[in-house]
Amino acid sequence: MTSKRAVAPLRAEDYQRLLAFRMELRAFLRWSEEAAHQAGLTPSIHQLLLVTRGHHTVAEGPTVGEAAEALHIRHHSAVELAQRAEAMGLVQRERDGEDHRRVRLRLTDEGQACLEVLTRDHLARIAALAQTLEGVVHQVALED
Repeated sequence: MTSKRAVAPLRAEDYQRLLAFRMELRAFLRWSEEAAHQAGLTPSIHQLLLVTRGHHTVAEGPTVGEAAEALHIRHHSAVELAQRAEAMGLVQRERDGEDHRRVRLRLTDEGQACLEVLTRDHLARIAALAQTLEGVVHQVALED
């Protein structure tokens, strides 16, 4: 027989920590969107570039379907996004060498350069965000 443990009621501090986390996360996302706009990109295009470069199949490039999955969008939306990025000169769409039904994405030199600038800025911002969140997590660990 298993015993049921009593669950302690949530405290005001629990809600405050969750709020602090969500505020920091939303501020980061808002900043990221603005950074993309300042670079002349939509946030969606920026995310597509990141998926294309950061995907585990970077050697071949992700398929459009893999990009859709990583971006949590429908396949046809990823196709349209890839077409827009290609028209901007940021990605190339290429048929897969083994399965010609699949289309793979690769960054162009221009896409790589643009993504590199944005990524350097993002990594610096993430380091600052991590320090802030570390304090929140540390408080949780101390109180539990």
